[in-house]
Amino acid sequence: MKFRSRNRVTPEFNMSSMTDIVFLLLIFFMLTSTMVTTNALDLNLPKAKGKTNNNQNVSVNITKELEYYIDKEPVAKDNLEAKLKSLLAADEGKAIILRAEQGVPIENAVAVMDIAYRNQFKIVLAVDPK
Repeated sequence: MKFRSRNRVTPEFNMSSMTDIVFLLLIFFMLTSTMVTTNALDLNLPKAKGKTNNNQNVSVNITKELEYYIDKEPVAKDNLEAKLKSLLAADEGKAIILRAEQGVPIENAVAVMDIAYRNQFKIVLAVDPK
């Protein structure tokens, strides 16, 4: 004689609460990713295979009109070295990210590299990774 128990354990799992959590996380990451902006001008950079990481570095931008900017702030070419010295004197880990737009004469980019070399600053040339 076989007795059947009244309390059966079903091997099913309810996924509705798990999908709610996944959708909430998806919405959270979509909203926070749109708030991340870089502190740089919108320039048409030369193409290359590489990527520039921006971790609280100083960005030097050179436009086609040969205008110089440090973190979106216009700077005269003559005052560039003094401004970079004042910004980078305190932090040893900071570097200069040089963002020269396509068509800028190489002499202008080399002038910024020379400033970095004379003052022993780290410098990175930014490119468009596409």
